[in-house]
Amino acid sequence: MVDDGRQGSAVENIRARVQEKAERRAAQRAAEARVAGNGEGSGASSSAVVRGERREATRPAPEVPDSQEMPGIDADRPTDIPKRGWLQIVKRSWAENNADNMPIIAGGVAFFAFLSIFPALIATISIYGLVASPEQVAAQIESLSDQLPESAQDILTEQLTDITSNAGGALTFGLIASVLGALWTASGGVNNLVKAVNIAYDEVETRNFLKLRALSLALTLGAIVFVLFTFALIAVVPVVLDVLPLGGVGTVLAQVLRWVLLLAVVIGSLAVLYRAAPDRDAPKIRWVSLGSLVVTVIWAVVSVAFSFYVNNFGSYNETYGAIAGVIVLMLWLYLTCYLVLLGAEINAETEHQTARDTTQGDPEPMGKRDAVVADEVPDPPVPAT
Repeated sequence: MVDDGRQGSAVENIRARVQEKAERRAAQRAAEARVAGNGEGSGASSSAVVRGERREATRPAPEVPDSQEMPGIDADRPTDIPKRGWLQIVKRSWAENNADNMPIIAGGVAFFAFLSIFPALIATISIYGLVASPEQVAAQIESLSDQLPESAQDILTEQLTDITSNAGGALTFGLIASVLGALWTASGGVNNLVKAVNIAYDEVETRNFLKLRALSLALTLGAIVFVLFTFALIAVVPVVLDVLPLGGVGTVLAQVLRWVLLLAVVIGSLAVLYRAAPDRDAPKIRWVSLGSLVVTVIWAVVSVAFSFYVNNFGSYNETYGAIAGVIVLMLWLYLTCYLVLLGAEINAETEHQTARDTTQGDPEPMGKRDAVVADEVPDPPVPAT
């Protein structure tokens, strides 16, 4: 039986945070308009501005602990946080991960990601097919999936065959409509990922439907650009390496460098996601890079280990029969989504460890940064066990 008192309290807290965020942004827009000498056209109601300004004036300054209680409280960048501070961050990240129900949320995000994979493949093949044959595109995408378990590769290969059999190389109205429809469908999965990252940062979603969908579409296009760039690393670079007289050692080093560059692109893509997805003032890039690096390394290791397990020890074909490939692909997507959200929790708690302004732009005092983890310090620094 649900505790109505606790449920009502949680709802009231969310409503209060939404109202506070709206009033703060209304007051900020009005202040900017007054500076520009155009207060009447700011679009913010006077009552909202007054409420926001009164709230800001009466907001108590947060109590900042000392460096003994919270190591790294004066850190200007993540590398300034000492080991004791990182131990607190890890403990809080794990506690927040469970408190936010990220294992369950990751399952929902993975489901919608699965629904978005094939529309994204359609859009990618259609766009890249304008400068290359669909068969070449399909072969390069298959090379990207070599690290996936064999049953998951079979699902992708079958779908790629169906897509390329109907693909054309001409820019027609039908192709444009097909690409736009595929992008819209694929952005649905990204949209759910954006909302999940927002939860990891303890933010309340106040963006309207159009703004949120536009962000999801932009991130979807960015993901396609990432895939196209990966094509160059996977397919084009080996051809160049074969032509260059590098020798055996040089070829090995060049191959290692290629995969390092690929991981660097993944890290950069995750940093963009962590910076753009939350409904808050954007953090400085250095405060989202570390979680991206940690997640990328763990994800690469987990993906290889999962593929090895499924190919050598798993019995998914015997258990699930014809849908074994679907199950394996969804499990891999679940692991990927879970790690991405765990990285968001790590980034959020890393920002939480310092009292310095971690947001982009001129430094603001705590309470006026329009970002929960930048406006507050954790209390207590270490969660109760």
